[in-house]
Amino acid sequence: MNAARTYGLPVTQAPSLGVTDFAALGTYVRLVTTDATRIDEARDLLQTGLRALDEACSRFRPDSELMSLDDDDDDVGGRCVRVSPLLAEAVAVALRAAALSAGDVDPTLGNALAAVGYDRDFASVAAFGPAVSIVTRPAPGWQRIRLDQAAGLLTVPAGIRLDLGATAKAFAADKAAADIHTRLGCGVLVSLGGDIAVAGPPPRGGWVVRVQDLPGRSEDEPTGPTSTVAISAGGLATSSTAARRWIRGDRVLHHVLNPRTGLPATSPWRTVSVTAATCVDANIASTASIVRGSAAPAWLARLRLPARLVGADGSVVTVAGWPASTDCALEREGDGRPEGPAGPKRRAVP
Repeated sequence: MNAARTYGLPVTQAPSLGVTDFAALGTYVRLVTTDATRIDEARDLLQTGLRALDEACSRFRPDSELMSLDDDDDDVGGRCVRVSPLLAEAVAVALRAAALSAGDVDPTLGNALAAVGYDRDFASVAAFGPAVSIVTRPAPGWQRIRLDQAAGLLTVPAGIRLDLGATAKAFAADKAAADIHTRLGCGVLVSLGGDIAVAGPPPRGGWVVRVQDLPGRSEDEPTGPTSTVAISAGGLATSSTAARRWIRGDRVLHHVLNPRTGLPATSPWRTVSVTAATCVDANIASTASIVRGSAAPAWLARLRLPARLVGADGSVVTVAGWPASTDCALEREGDGRPEGPAGPKRRAVP
């Protein structure tokens, strides 16, 4: 069995735990349950949920529901269309992320991502290529998207292509962990490429996770600085410019774009890990921190979000209670209910 290649690596091992790894959504998945006898059922539930999300939200499947919004032959662009409850919920999550991050996480970057070369599943993106001409163009803006989630009605102005990649994996992790716990009754951890959500009763000592700034397998010697923490509720997410990157000419590009320029964010951080009340909230904060750059530590501290930021030179900054040493429990206030990226009893992102 191959271990999941993620930034946040669940490393808790005990005979009573069920563990399974597989690939989905263009990334590596690790699923852990506190009851080893339920792992096969949990895996079936997770795989079914991830397939549904892929069919609804993928930017890389021409037959996905999201891509049908770009169907010029049917003149869909710019019209109000009825969408599935799953796509409506995923878009609502993305719009909430944009609002709470003051636009640092923006779902209207689909065309910009394609322009810099991320126009297919990342495994198919060539690592090297000739120089390309990239036009600096701000994101059209999330405020232009109209969603009536209750009615399932979505309007995307013509010329705008949505990309839900900034929040979709975290949304899927939260949704799957909660669903598996509700159906099977055991504690569960879902890790989708480093976006981790937990639900139900944790193992004794919490869910132990090794956070690292470059991806790898849990059984491999980690590259670069690491931190091992334990979480008992909510989620942990890592955003990084170090892994999903490619070179065109002499220019290094990556997938975390600054919505104000439409170009890869120039940031002093190559990796940011955050824990919050949900994986989505942690992901909003970690991605926005890459974009915010040097202002991120103070911003995270003000929101009381425990975070670990790794600089381009490998130096590590920790804030808001993230343990400076390894092998520490990461305690959070509150009861685990989501209340914006700040988590329970914390201010939302301004």
